Amino acid sequence: MSANGQNRHARTTRLARKLALAGTGAAVLALPLLGATGASAATPAAAPTAATAATTYPDNLDGWIRESLDIMAQHGIPGSYEGIHRNIMRESSGNPLAINNWDINAVNGTPSKGLLQVIDPTFQAYHVPGTSWDPYDPVANITAACNYAADRYGSMDNVFGAY
Repeated sequence: MSANGQNRHARTTRLARKLALAGTGAAVLALPLLGATGASAATPAAAPTAATAATTYPDNLDGWIRESLDIMAQHGIPGSYEGIHRNIMRESSGNPLAINNWDINAVNGTPSKGLLQVIDPTFQAYHVPGTSWDPYDPVANITAACNYAADRYGSMDNVFGAY
Protein backbone atom coordinates (compact mmCIF):
# COMPACT_ATOMS: atom_id res chain seq x y z
CA MET A 1 0.00 0.00 0.00
CA SER A 2 1.35 3.47 -0.82
CA ALA A 3 2.11 5.96 1.91
CA ASN A 4 -0.82 8.02 0.67
CA GLY A 5 -3.12 4.98 1.02
CA GLN A 6 -1.89 4.32 4.57
CA ASN A 7 -2.46 7.95 5.52
CA ARG A 8 -6.01 7.84 4.09
CA HIS A 9 -6.70 4.59 6.01
CA ALA A 10 -5.47 6.16 9.27
CA ARG A 11 -7.69 9.23 8.74
CA THR A 12 -10.67 7.02 7.91
CA THR A 13 -10.09 4.87 10.99
CA ARG A 14 -9.72 7.93 13.26
CA LEU A 15 -12.89 9.47 11.81
CA ALA A 16 -14.78 6.20 12.17
CA ARG A 17 -13.81 5.98 15.86
CA LYS A 18 -14.94 9.57 16.46
CA LEU A 19 -18.23 8.98 14.69
CA ALA A 20 -18.75 5.76 16.63
CA LEU A 21 -18.70 7.81 19.82
CA ALA A 22 -21.44 10.00 18.39
CA GLY A 23 -23.43 7.08 17.08
CA THR A 24 -22.49 3.85 15.41
CA GLY A 25 -25.11 4.31 12.71
CA ALA A 26 -23.45 7.56 11.61
CA ALA A 27 -20.04 5.87 11.42
CA VAL A 28 -21.39 3.04 9.29
CA LEU A 29 -23.02 5.54 6.93
CA ALA A 30 -19.89 7.74 6.75
CA LEU A 31 -17.40 5.00 5.90
CA PRO A 32 -18.64 4.33 2.36
CA LEU A 33 -18.61 8.07 1.68
CA LEU A 34 -14.93 8.20 2.64
CA GLY A 35 -13.94 5.46 0.21
CA ALA A 36 -13.38 2.81 2.86
CA THR A 37 -12.73 -0.70 1.67
CA GLY A 38 -15.25 -3.46 2.27
CA ALA A 39 -13.06 -4.93 5.01
CA SER A 40 -12.74 -1.73 7.01
CA ALA A 41 -16.41 -0.85 6.55
CA ALA A 42 -17.52 -4.28 7.79
CA THR A 43 -15.73 -4.02 11.13
CA PRO A 44 -17.72 -1.09 12.61
CA ALA A 45 -20.99 -2.44 11.22
CA ALA A 46 -20.57 -5.80 12.96
CA ALA A 47 -20.07 -4.34 16.44
CA PRO A 48 -23.43 -2.60 17.14
CA THR A 49 -25.71 -5.65 17.03
CA ALA A 50 -26.62 -5.26 20.70
CA ALA A 51 -27.18 -1.52 20.33
CA THR A 52 -29.48 -1.90 17.33
CA ALA A 53 -31.56 -4.75 18.71
CA ALA A 54 -35.27 -3.91 18.72
CA THR A 55 -36.73 -2.88 22.04
CA THR A 56 -39.32 -5.28 23.34
CA TYR A 57 -42.25 -4.20 25.48
CA PRO A 58 -44.47 -6.28 27.75
CA ASP A 59 -47.95 -6.97 26.39
CA ASN A 60 -49.71 -5.04 29.12
CA LEU A 61 -50.79 -1.46 29.86
CA ASP A 62 -47.31 -0.40 30.99
CA GLY A 63 -45.70 -1.83 27.84
CA TRP A 64 -48.33 -0.30 25.53
CA ILE A 65 -47.82 3.15 27.04
CA ARG A 66 -44.02 2.87 26.88
CA GLU A 67 -44.07 1.68 23.26
CA SER A 68 -46.45 4.51 22.36
CA LEU A 69 -44.19 7.04 24.06
CA ASP A 70 -41.22 5.81 22.00
CA ILE A 71 -43.22 6.11 18.76
CA MET A 72 -44.52 9.52 19.83
CA ALA A 73 -40.96 10.70 20.48
CA GLN A 74 -39.97 9.66 16.95
CA HIS A 75 -42.83 11.75 15.54
CA GLY A 76 -42.54 14.75 17.87
CA ILE A 77 -45.84 14.07 19.63
CA PRO A 78 -45.78 15.38 23.23
CA GLY A 79 -47.14 13.49 26.22
CA SER A 80 -46.08 11.82 29.43
CA TYR A 81 -46.61 8.40 30.92
CA GLU A 82 -48.66 9.93 33.73
CA GLY A 83 -50.93 11.93 31.41
CA ILE A 84 -51.58 8.93 29.17
CA HIS A 85 -52.18 6.56 32.09
CA ARG A 86 -54.56 8.99 33.82
CA ASN A 87 -56.67 9.36 30.67
CA ILE A 88 -56.68 5.62 29.91
CA MET A 89 -57.93 4.81 33.40
CA ARG A 90 -60.74 7.38 33.07
CA GLU A 91 -61.74 6.36 29.53
CA SER A 92 -61.48 2.55 29.58
CA SER A 93 -60.08 1.39 32.94
CA GLY A 94 -57.22 -0.12 30.91
CA ASN A 95 -59.41 -2.37 28.72
CA PRO A 96 -58.15 -2.22 25.10
CA LEU A 97 -61.44 -3.73 23.87
CA ALA A 98 -63.65 -1.13 25.57
CA ILE A 99 -66.41 0.31 23.41
CA ASN A 100 -68.92 3.03 24.24
CA ASN A 101 -72.31 2.06 22.82
CA TRP A 102 -74.39 4.69 24.59
CA ASP A 103 -73.08 8.23 23.93
CA ILE A 104 -73.87 10.56 21.00
CA ASN A 105 -71.06 9.09 18.90
CA ALA A 106 -72.56 5.62 19.27
CA VAL A 107 -76.05 6.97 18.46
CA ASN A 108 -74.53 8.47 15.29
CA GLY A 109 -72.97 5.11 14.38
CA THR A 110 -69.35 5.77 15.35
CA PRO A 111 -68.80 4.43 18.86
CA SER A 112 -65.66 5.30 20.79
CA LYS A 113 -63.21 2.40 20.94
CA GLY A 114 -60.13 1.18 22.73
CA LEU A 115 -58.01 2.37 25.60
CA LEU A 116 -58.53 6.07 24.92
CA GLN A 117 -62.01 5.81 23.39
CA VAL A 118 -61.25 7.12 19.90
CA ILE A 119 -63.93 7.21 17.19
CA ASP A 120 -62.97 5.78 13.79
CA PRO A 121 -62.80 9.10 11.85
CA THR A 122 -60.50 10.61 14.51
CA PHE A 123 -58.38 7.45 14.61
CA GLN A 124 -57.97 7.51 10.84
CA ALA A 125 -57.21 11.24 10.70
CA TYR A 126 -54.61 11.07 13.50
CA HIS A 127 -53.16 7.62 12.80
CA VAL A 128 -49.38 7.59 13.25
CA PRO A 129 -47.24 5.77 10.66
CA GLY A 130 -45.66 2.60 11.96
CA THR A 131 -48.68 1.62 14.04
CA SER A 132 -51.57 -0.68 13.23
CA TRP A 133 -54.70 0.60 11.49
CA ASP A 134 -56.80 -1.34 14.05
CA PRO A 135 -58.36 1.12 16.54
CA TYR A 136 -58.44 -1.68 19.13
CA ASP A 137 -54.66 -2.15 18.89
CA PRO A 138 -53.50 -0.62 22.18
CA VAL A 139 -50.36 1.08 20.84
CA ALA A 140 -52.12 2.43 17.73
CA ASN A 141 -55.05 3.68 19.83
CA ILE A 142 -52.83 5.45 22.37
CA THR A 143 -50.58 6.98 19.73
CA ALA A 144 -53.44 8.25 17.54
CA ALA A 145 -55.30 9.64 20.56
CA CYS A 146 -52.16 11.42 21.78
CA ASN A 147 -51.59 12.81 18.29
CA TYR A 148 -55.16 14.16 18.32
CA ALA A 149 -54.80 15.55 21.84
CA ALA A 150 -51.52 17.25 20.86
CA ASP A 151 -53.24 18.90 17.89
CA ARG A 152 -56.30 19.95 19.86
CA TYR A 153 -54.98 20.59 23.40
CA GLY A 154 -51.19 20.77 23.07
CA SER A 155 -50.66 17.38 24.75
CA MET A 156 -52.54 14.49 26.31
CA ASP A 157 -51.16 15.88 29.57
CA ASN A 158 -53.59 18.80 29.21
CA VAL A 159 -56.67 16.54 28.99
CA PHE A 160 -58.56 16.12 32.28
CA GLY A 161 -61.98 15.08 31.00
CA ALA A 162 -63.68 13.56 28.00
CA TYR A 163 -62.18 14.96 24.83
